Amino acid sequence: MEMEMELPECPVCLQDYNSDDTVPRVLPCGHSACEACLKQLPLCFSNIIRCPACTQLVKYPEFQGPSALPKNIDLLSFINSQNPKNINPSQSRNVNRSGADAPKRREFFPRLLWSEEFYSNWKDWILPVDSVSVVERGEELLHCCALRGKIESSSSSSASFSTRCWFPEENQLVSLVCVGYSSEPDSEFKLSYDARIMEALNRLKESERTELGLIIRVSLRQRRVCKFYGLWMDSEDGSVFLVCEKFNGDFSKRLSWSMNVAVGGNSDGLTGLEGLNLEANGKITAFAMVGTELCEALMGLHSEGLVSGCLAFSCFSFDEFGHIFVDTNEILVMGRRVRRYISEASRAKGDDHEIESLFANLSDIQSFASPELLFELLNYERITAESGNSGYSIGYGSDIWSLACILVRLLVGDRSTEELFKGFYIILPKVSEENCSGYLSLYKGWMEKVGSVLDMCLGSKFSSLQQILCRCLNFDPAQRPHATEVWRCIRELLINPHSDTVASLDATIVQRNLVHCFILGDMCHLHKETVKDSENQNRDGLLRSDGSSGADVDKVGDEKVGKDLINGLCVGSLNSINLQAHLDCISKLAVGGGFLFSSSYDKMVNVWSLQDFSHLQSLKGHEHRVMAIVFVDANEPLCISADIGGGIFVWSIGISLDQKSLRTWYEPKDWRYSGIHALAISGTQQLYTGSGDKSIKAWSLLDYTLTCTMTGHKATVSSLEVRDGVLYSGSWDGTIRLWSLNDHSPLTVLGDDMQGNVNPVLSLSVDRDMLVASHENGCVKIWRDDVIMKSSQIHSGAIFSLAMDGKWLFMGGWDKIIDVKELSGDELQLDTRPVGSIPCDSVITALLFWEGKLFVGFAGGLIKVYYFDCD
Repeated sequence: MEMEMELPECPVCLQDYNSDDTVPRVLPCGHSACEACLKQLPLCFSNIIRCPACTQLVKYPEFQGPSALPKNIDLLSFINSQNPKNINPSQSRNVNRSGADAPKRREFFPRLLWSEEFYSNWKDWILPVDSVSVVERGEELLHCCALRGKIESSSSSSASFSTRCWFPEENQLVSLVCVGYSSEPDSEFKLSYDARIMEALNRLKESERTELGLIIRVSLRQRRVCKFYGLWMDSEDGSVFLVCEKFNGDFSKRLSWSMNVAVGGNSDGLTGLEGLNLEANGKITAFAMVGTELCEALMGLHSEGLVSGCLAFSCFSFDEFGHIFVDTNEILVMGRRVRRYISEASRAKGDDHEIESLFANLSDIQSFASPELLFELLNYERITAESGNSGYSIGYGSDIWSLACILVRLLVGDRSTEELFKGFYIILPKVSEENCSGYLSLYKGWMEKVGSVLDMCLGSKFSSLQQILCRCLNFDPAQRPHATEVWRCIRELLINPHSDTVASLDATIVQRNLVHCFILGDMCHLHKETVKDSENQNRDGLLRSDGSSGADVDKVGDEKVGKDLINGLCVGSLNSINLQAHLDCISKLAVGGGFLFSSSYDKMVNVWSLQDFSHLQSLKGHEHRVMAIVFVDANEPLCISADIGGGIFVWSIGISLDQKSLRTWYEPKDWRYSGIHALAISGTQQLYTGSGDKSIKAWSLLDYTLTCTMTGHKATVSSLEVRDGVLYSGSWDGTIRLWSLNDHSPLTVLGDDMQGNVNPVLSLSVDRDMLVASHENGCVKIWRDDVIMKSSQIHSGAIFSLAMDGKWLFMGGWDKIIDVKELSGDELQLDTRPVGSIPCDSVITALLFWEGKLFVGFAGGLIKVYYFDCD
C-alpha cells in the first residue's frame, strides 16, 4: 500500500505551502515561513525578528516586508512535483490561519507604547523606590529647585547600584531635579513603580530623552562632572527625578571661606566675596587655584559637546579634596529659573519699570547669561520681535563669557559685581525699542566700565589677565578665547611658563560642529502660561514633563491623559464583571465548550456562559469541598471535578446541562489520605489526580479504571499541568517532577537544590518552553527548558494561584493583590518586568487567563472577570 507523503508546511500557521496563498520565504538563518505569518511576527528590535523555527534573531526588511525575502524555490518545486492541485482542500488536515477566520492570540493589554529597545535602554537607570529619601524640599516651584536627598541602605538599592562602575555609599547626599511626572488615575489597575517611571519617560519628547542621554554620557566619561546615579520617583505624587551626586556645603560660602583662609584671613561671619588685592601675598595663588579648577571643570563639559550658555556659582561644587565639579542638575534648575524670569518679562510688555525689575531678578539669582543666549530667549518670547536676534549662535564661547563673569566676581567682589551686572541686565529691555547697533553701543559702554573696574583691581602687573577677561566678554563669540587659553593664562599666575613641563591641553576640547545647549533644551523649557505652585501640581497630577502646568495640560492630541486608564502604558480601560453564585472560597476555574466552570469550598460546581457571563447551572452532588475542575473536549464534552474527600464526579455538558453526574467514583483511602488537590487531562484518554497521599494517579476515561500510580513526591501533590507529552506535578515538598505521558516514567526533578529549606509549591503554569511555580513563602521560580532562569521573592505571603499566557504572568494570593508581570529576555537571560497590580478586597485563590480576559476567584466566593475595553 503506497503511503501519501505529507506536504511541507509553515511552522507558524501549519498551512501547507503553495505558490498562491502561503508562499515560503527564506530567512537569513535558512528556515522558511509563509508571507502572511512573517507579516504578523513582532519586531524584537529595529529590522530584527525571531525565527519561528530556530528562535534565532535574524534581519528582516521592515519597510519592504517579506516580499523582499527570497522564495524557497526548492520547496515550491517539490510541492509542484507532488501535484497538490489534485488534493481536495476539504481533506487537508491544515487550516489557513492567515485569513479572517484565523484564531488570534488576545493580549491582556491592547497595545504597549514602548518597545523592547526603549525598555532595555532605560531599565538599568531606574533606582529602587527605597534607595533614595528626600531630606529637604525647596521653597520654589518643584521644577525650579533641586531637592536634597540621601542614599538609603537596602538590599534592592545595593543590587541596583552593584551593576554600575561606580555607586554611592549609604547616607551620601544627592540632588534631585524633577524631569517628569507619572500621574496615576483612580482605577482598578495600578502601574508598578518601574512601569510608572517608564511611562513618564515615554511621555517625554525625544529631544528631552536625548538630553538625559547626554547627561548620562558626560557623567560616565568626565571626572569633573557630578555623577548621575539614575532615575527615582516619589511614589506619593509621581514626580520623577534625576538623581545626581551632591557635595556638602554651599559653593559660594565654601569658596569665600577657602579663599580667605588661603590668604590668612578670618573666615568667621563671611557671607560673600569681598574682592582681592592681588598685590597682597597669597591672594593671587587663591584666585589662580580656583580659576584653573573652574576652567578644567568647564572643559570636561565642552569635551562632550555640551554648553550651558549661562553659568553661576551654583553650577559648581567642591568635592572633599577641594576639586571643583560641574553640577548638571544645578544647570538645569538655573536654566529653568532664567527662562521663567524671561517668560514673566514677556507678559509684562508695556510696563518698563516692571520689565526692568524682572530683568534685575537675573542678577539677584547670580546667574551670568551670555548676550547671544539672552537674545535667543528674548526672541523666543517675542520681546525682541522688532530687532531680531544678535546674529550669533550659542556655542563654547557662550560659556566663556559666563566664566569670565564668575572670574570677575572673584576679583572685584559681590557688591561691585552686582552693580556691574545690574547695569548689563537693565539695558536688555531697550533692545525692543532700539536696533541692534544701538544696543551694541550700550554694550561697549558697559564693557568699558568693566575694563575700568578690572584695571583698578589688577593694575599693570596682571595686564595679561585683564586683557583675556575683556576678550572673554567680547560681544562676538568668535572673538572670545577658548577655555584652554583662559586656563593657561590663569595657570601662569602659579607656574612660570618657561618652567612648565606639564602636557598641553590642546587635545582636551574636541571642537564639534554641533553643540547642545542645556538652557535652550526642552528640559529647561517653560510653558508661556502661568505656572501653578507645586502644591497644586502635586494635588492635581498635572505637572508636565517640561515643568509647566497649563490649564489644557491633560490634552494630548485627541486624547485626554486623565481618561487614559494606565496613562500611556496601553490604549483602553480596565473593566470588570462580578459573578456571584458561590457561598465559599473559589478553588479552581476552567473554560471549555463556551462555558466557564468554577469549583468552590461550598461543594458546588457552577457553570457560566462565556458570551454574556450569565449563570447557567449549579452542579451539586459533592459531599466535601471541591478542590479541582477540568474540561474534556471529547465527542461528548465532559466536566470533571474532584473533592477533598476523594470523590471524582464526571458531568455531561450538553444543551440541558443536566444536574446529575454522569459517573462518580472515589480514590482508595488509607491513613495518609487527605483528598484530591489537583486534576489534569491528557487529550481525551487520561485523567490525572494529585492527592494528599503523595501520589499521582492515572485514570482511563474510556472505562474510568485506575491505570497507573506514580510515586516520588514526599508531600501532598498540589498542582498538575500537561504540556507537549509531559506531566508536571508540584508538591508541598517544594519540588516539581516531570513525567512522560507515554509510559508514566519519571523524567526529572526541579526545585530540589535547596535541601532543608522546604517551600511548598502551590501553583504551576506551563506555556511553550516556560514553567512557572509559585510557593507558599511568596517566591516565584521560572524555568526554561528545565533550566532555572529566575527565582525571586515577589510577595510577602503565599501565592495561591498564577496564570501565564505568552509574555504575561499573573499572580495572586494572600496579600490580596493581583500582580502583573511581563516576561522578556533571550536564551541566556530572563527578565520579569513589573507592569502593575490590581488591588482586591479579598484573598485571591484562583486565576485563569483566556482570550484576553483574566478570571479571578476570591476566598469570599466572588468571581471577577477583568478585561480592557479598547473603545
